[in-house]
Amino acid sequence: MNLICVALGISFLAGIGFYNAFAQQVDESHLHTKIIASNLENPWELVFAPDGRAFLTERTGNLDLMQNGTLQDEPIAHLQVTQAGEGGLLGLALDPNFEANHFLYLYYTYSDLEGLHNRVSRFTESNGTISQEKVLIDKIPANTYHDDGRIKFGPDGKLYITAGEAGRSDLAQNVTYLGGKILRINSDGTVPSDNLFEGSPVYTYGNRNPQGLDWDARNGNLIETEHGPSGEFGWHAHDEINLIIPGKNYGWPDVIGMANDSRFVNPIYQTGDITWAPSGATFYTSDKIPQFKGKFLVATLMGQGLEVITLDKDDKVVSTQKLFDGTFGRLRDVVQGPDGSLYLLTSNGGGGTANDKIIQVVPEFGPTAAIVLAVSISSIVVVSKFRLPKL
Repeated sequence: MNLICVALGISFLAGIGFYNAFAQQVDESHLHTKIIASNLENPWELVFAPDGRAFLTERTGNLDLMQNGTLQDEPIAHLQVTQAGEGGLLGLALDPNFEANHFLYLYYTYSDLEGLHNRVSRFTESNGTISQEKVLIDKIPANTYHDDGRIKFGPDGKLYITAGEAGRSDLAQNVTYLGGKILRINSDGTVPSDNLFEGSPVYTYGNRNPQGLDWDARNGNLIETEHGPSGEFGWHAHDEINLIIPGKNYGWPDVIGMANDSRFVNPIYQTGDITWAPSGATFYTSDKIPQFKGKFLVATLMGQGLEVITLDKDDKVVSTQKLFDGTFGRLRDVVQGPDGSLYLLTSNGGGGTANDKIIQVVPEFGPTAAIVLAVSISSIVVVSKFRLPKL
């Protein structure tokens, strides 16, 4: 029995060591993709509930529900939103205590006599319906572009909100203007007492068009993705990945990319003249797809692919790799499901064209896995030829 246990242990370590040697780059041929929903129009955010259900927003105002991997034919709610350019029903988050309170949070665009605005509201979900809207933060600047709208709860239980500068670049540096910021509020809409700008939801400023947020589980750092301004050929370029530090200035519009100026925070990565238009992002934490473990995954719109970012322990970028280059078109979000599967949301619709999809990504048994298995088997054979001393 001891011989078998040791053999299995050695074979397991040999397999893991072999696999890690190849884990720096993701082999796309070892990934299987499956379309699980289609005929959507600009889906924006997909969030899984603790009970396995998933909620989905479409910019049209539809709030959809997915159960057992199948999207229901009809939305569970339709919000009266204003779809002006990039606006509509955007961000979605579930309360950290969703199992107990069933609070669901939405970021959406609306219009009144003063013009376009965004707000974040809390609703109560019950048996696939929502009700009891409570507006938490209102009059976030809106525009046909740079509208943003990602919302996520952090490890501290606070709600983080990305707000684009809504075409008012000059005001991104003004901490009294809610656009061009990352905002942070309590789940009831009040301002946390430890926000650095007293009485203000502003968490960082000088942000241009931030669209992705997630926390590195290794150190608790918040990492953000942000659209840069136009590049050499008129397309957006100088896109950024930023380490978010409370109260800091990220430079827009005074600087682009690396400022090397103590007044501003440098991005940890910027794309130069290459265009990503980065949107939703997530740190992959599951063992289901080992090649992704610990990597920062970024859905790109104009880049039309999934960027796989390897970060060191201090969140410095070690490498980038592009997957699904042009395969599915524009990608709005990337989400890790409860079982470790990845879900991609496309963003190719618009103008009444409901041609967007949810795509599931899972591992596929391939040559690497077969070699690892062969190494493991050979390890057992080799070890079995030796008699281990009695302990």
